[in-house]
Amino acid sequence: MSSTGSNQRTLFQTWGVAVSQNKFVQPKKDDARRRRTTPNGDDDDDLMVVAVYEAEKTLQLDNANFFQDDNPVWIYPTNYPIREYQLKISEAALFQNTLVCLPTGLGKTFIASVVMYNFYRWYPSGKIVFMAPTKPLVAQQIEACYKVMGIPQAHMAELTGSTAAKQRQEVWRSKRVFFLTPQVMVNDLTRDTCPAQQVKCVVIDEAHKALGNHAYCQVIRQLGSQTLQFRILALSATPGGDTKSVQSVISNLLISHIELRSEESPDIQAHSHQRSVEKVVVPLGEALSAHQARYLQVLEKFMSRLVQNRVMAHKDLKTLTKYQLILARDQFRKNPPPYIKAWTLLCELLDAPWRNCGFG
Repeated sequence: MSSTGSNQRTLFQTWGVAVSQNKFVQPKKDDARRRRTTPNGDDDDDLMVVAVYEAEKTLQLDNANFFQDDNPVWIYPTNYPIREYQLKISEAALFQNTLVCLPTGLGKTFIASVVMYNFYRWYPSGKIVFMAPTKPLVAQQIEACYKVMGIPQAHMAELTGSTAAKQRQEVWRSKRVFFLTPQVMVNDLTRDTCPAQQVKCVVIDEAHKALGNHAYCQVIRQLGSQTLQFRILALSATPGGDTKSVQSVISNLLISHIELRSEESPDIQAHSHQRSVEKVVVPLGEALSAHQARYLQVLEKFMSRLVQNRVMAHKDLKTLTKYQLILARDQFRKNPPPYIKAWTLLCELLDAPWRNCGFG
């Protein structure tokens, strides 16, 4: 991404403070969440509040262009235990479009909060977007991001499809940090409700879904058609089942850097914990059992024809798995019966209702 414009500066530089390459500022470990230390050692409990106020008042940031400075100051919280891998990944994600692959429970949302907060500081007129695939996940991430970095709740908004388009337009105008599903984002970009030129950071949760024409892909395409001045942070515990799908995610989300950790990675082993898995079998209940019985009656008609024509051995439909069906299909293809009717049976095997019944 290129840098344009000359009036975008880091907030410390606004006050004439010299900074060094990739230097981050750590908060005090004492009482206040907002306490930060400036590069020259001066402390000020309200430093960030004042910084945002002064920047909005003195800098002309209507276009919220990317900063040109090569030495931006960035903030990392020390009111939480510092994990080295989170610190390194956060720094990388600030300056490159990054796909973060971390096992569940190791702090992807924490990293996203750090990145969002720094873009919130750097661009007082910019918009920060966090997208999650479902409404419950959206609500969950709002709370998590607020607790980690303390972005004022008055500056955050949750957008849903149930909100009127005109009302959403006002929210886009008045708020700075947005949590929403990708479908809502696509709609607002299409209607020009979302000010695409002001979007400076896009966080994508469950990024492995960014395949084909998924709404995540549509968002990035529409944003990219209007501006290239935004950072992308993609989060996923499982980036893809094969190389092709992973490459598709990387291409669709304009990823230039990958931060990958597994449970065996040395820098996260100290933070991984042994899990104990207990299997609990829950009975279906009367209503679901009745629906299951009716469904099995339908499947039995298909199964009986396949058994009669020696395509499959008779199986208990309650224990029939998808793997058994696929195995029978493959064997049939290798040694098809010499009569044409068998081909019709194969088609029935492929198109039968159990294709999507969830067996196995």
